[in-house]
Amino acid sequence: MNSTKTYIDHTWDTSIIPALKEYIAIPALSPGFEADWEKKGYLTDSLKLAERWCRDQELENTDISIVSEPGRTPLLLVEVGAFNTSSGGTTLFYGHLDKQPEAEGWDENKGPWTPVIEEGKLYGRGSADDGYAVFTAVTAIKTLQVNNLSHGRCVILIETCEESGSLDLPHYLETCKKIIGEPELVVCLDSGINDYEGMWLTASLRGVIEARLDVSLLTQGIHSGGSGMVASSFRVMRTLLDRVEDAGTGDILIGELHTKIPEERLSQIREAAEITGDSLAATLPLADGVRPMAEDPATLILNSSWKPMLSYIGADGFPETSGAGNVLRPSTSILLSVRTPPPVDTAAAAETLKSVLEKDPPFNAKVRCEVLGHARGWDMPSMGDKLNGKIIRTAESVFGKRPAYVCEGGTIPLMTMLLERFPGAKFIITGVLGPNANAHGPNEFLHIPYAKKLTLAVSQIIAEEED
Repeated sequence: MNSTKTYIDHTWDTSIIPALKEYIAIPALSPGFEADWEKKGYLTDSLKLAERWCRDQELENTDISIVSEPGRTPLLLVEVGAFNTSSGGTTLFYGHLDKQPEAEGWDENKGPWTPVIEEGKLYGRGSADDGYAVFTAVTAIKTLQVNNLSHGRCVILIETCEESGSLDLPHYLETCKKIIGEPELVVCLDSGINDYEGMWLTASLRGVIEARLDVSLLTQGIHSGGSGMVASSFRVMRTLLDRVEDAGTGDILIGELHTKIPEERLSQIREAAEITGDSLAATLPLADGVRPMAEDPATLILNSSWKPMLSYIGADGFPETSGAGNVLRPSTSILLSVRTPPPVDTAAAAETLKSVLEKDPPFNAKVRCEVLGHARGWDMPSMGDKLNGKIIRTAESVFGKRPAYVCEGGTIPLMTMLLERFPGAKFIITGVLGPNANAHGPNEFLHIPYAKKLTLAVSQIIAEEED
């Protein structure tokens, strides 16, 4: 292991980190946040940077290409033939290079497009979500070749639409199916971890439903002296939302949004809670004196992974408080984000949500619930004894302890897409998004020492073992 570790550490220090700094400086916003993405070309710039770097690594028996079509976000494909073996199946690596918006609140010496290294952390938008992935995948393969170790065929797919729902990926999976083949193993490097001390694998991901709820009672605003004659649109909104959520507990009241939690996942949640302890709640940027929804870490993990939860992520119809007059507003609109347990059929659940909110509105108010999108969650299929054993040995070798499992609260629509397309494949979902890494927010960072260890672990997992 010493020679592979030495190679990986050196590659990170001399090659990957400089490339990531260059990548961070590219404002490659996902198309959902940049309407002129095609004209500005930043997504393509990020892929060209990755393409150049991949070519510089001089992988054996490798084809590298950027695939693009007018009106579709481009992607990078790296096809690496088997090395030192004629056996073994295909491993498909996944990552993305599109980014979330800038966000406010960065430290004074940092910014989304300004790479900064402090205390072993590389700050900048996209550093951990998910710019590091292509460099990790290629280095994991290259170190095996440099050390004359064996690996099976590998395909690396890096898209540029993940933060907008991977809208073009189904098309590319079809058009590039001859290159991708039928992978036996899918490795996704775009997930979270609970600490930087051990190897964490994602066991499940929640689904999501996004909907806009509009409530109107007036054709125009009127003097608030008229309150009492006509109901406030916000009051009606609150009444409707009470059908969905118990405001006191946060519990979701629609049965179709719930599911039975498998015992294996409950066991993994309890184990993760024992490892993280109170540090889990400590990572939340709570205001002074504010308590989390529960004191028990296992309950916090359960709430944020296998229970449905409702968030209010946007609102229209309100003036800024500094300019608000005594007016009964004509309408209120709220953007809803419902996280759903992994197995829930989000298409059916979205229709139920719409029906519950629109049925029999108070005062015959004009109510419309528009479902803007939904994505089903993901529950990890069995790894099988052979792969599971290899992962355990790898974790113990690299991190000094057995692997642990994360039941994630977020959604990666791609995983369900890949599971449906490759039902016989095994999946490893992992990443570097640990405590305070703050993807999507200010001060996003990549924990460099952890990324090095993860690269080594991935390399060991894909290495072909002698029987």
